[in-house]
Amino acid sequence: MLDIDPEIIAAALDRHDDYRVLRRHKPRHTFDDPGAVEVKNGLILDLETTGLDPVYHEVIEIGLLPFTYAVDGRIVSAGKPYGSFQQPFGPILPEITRLTGIDPAMVENHMIDSSRVEAMVETADLVIAHNAGFDRPFAEDLCPLLAKKAWACSLTQVPWAAEGMGGKLSYIASDFGLIYSAHRAVDDCLATLEILSRPLPRSGRTGFDHLLSQAFEPIYRVKAVRAPYEAKASLKARGYRWDDGRTSNLKCWFKDLPEAEVGTEFAFLRLEIYQYDADIPVVQITPYDRFSGRL
Repeated sequence: MLDIDPEIIAAALDRHDDYRVLRRHKPRHTFDDPGAVEVKNGLILDLETTGLDPVYHEVIEIGLLPFTYAVDGRIVSAGKPYGSFQQPFGPILPEITRLTGIDPAMVENHMIDSSRVEAMVETADLVIAHNAGFDRPFAEDLCPLLAKKAWACSLTQVPWAAEGMGGKLSYIASDFGLIYSAHRAVDDCLATLEILSRPLPRSGRTGFDHLLSQAFEPIYRVKAVRAPYEAKASLKARGYRWDDGRTSNLKCWFKDLPEAEVGTEFAFLRLEIYQYDADIPVVQITPYDRFSGRL
């Protein structure tokens, strides 16, 4: 075997149009100097579970990564991560093992340290997950203090598609020339922080800058209550989702919007869906409730 520095080979391939090099992600502690700008605490969270429904399924792995950020949208530093498996009461089905790489032997006799999780959550000004709508309901059951924290989502609050990138974490990492151990919770957290720190290809802004600009702004849930059944296709095409009423006690189609777009949505519903001057319910959603299962 030739004793050649692989980075020399990688650099040569990088310069050739027929090749694209992916490098193993090497976590770092320092990202930027905040200068005189106020610094706050963030926390990235990732979970692996036995299924999709927090009512019936359980957390089998947690990853937490504390970090600091400047209020102008720059990531400053990463802290020490925490990760742990947890043995569930129910089974880990083969399809979950295929997806996550976690089998029953890996989690046997393991338990998440709830006091350590709570201590890390306590200091956080903002909690981030990549698909917070999935993680938050599971996480709040694991640590109720998370219900009192502001949440943001690195999947939905960064315009990956508009930047010409995929939305899946491993795809985004690949777009940035990185590989890492996907579906290990701490590794996912470390990769999330890294990709959020990188400038995006079209806007030049970092993903974290995009995310932070939206994170503390309220959104408004417009509810198309008693919309005609035949309007289902039109509502879905416009981005509405179905609420089965399990939590809200109100079955309806809904759409989440910034305040500036609510009036336009009312006009659409009254003209195209109801065809009369209907009263349309709208609910303000803050970052303390967003992505939770309580709405």
